[in-house]
Amino acid sequence: MNEIPDDFSEHDVFVTEFPKKGFGIVDYLQGRVHFSIMDQMKLMHKSGMSQIQIKEMILASVTEIIDNFEPESKSP
Repeated sequence: MNEIPDDFSEHDVFVTEFPKKGFGIVDYLQGRVHFSIMDQMKLMHKSGMSQIQIKEMILASVTEIIDNFEPESKSP
């Protein structure tokens, strides 16, 4: 059985770090989003969710984030 060492929490096992060096801010942030979604999908799969359930849940979450995005207005 895969046991988690005492010095690691369960979330540490699923959190992939994106390298910081050699990337512009947009690429760095996109990489973090990519790894975050991949980590979430791995955990959801491990918990027994089907690929269709995972897709629907993630797309609903991303859609909600985009729909609620209100860029700050810039002052002249």
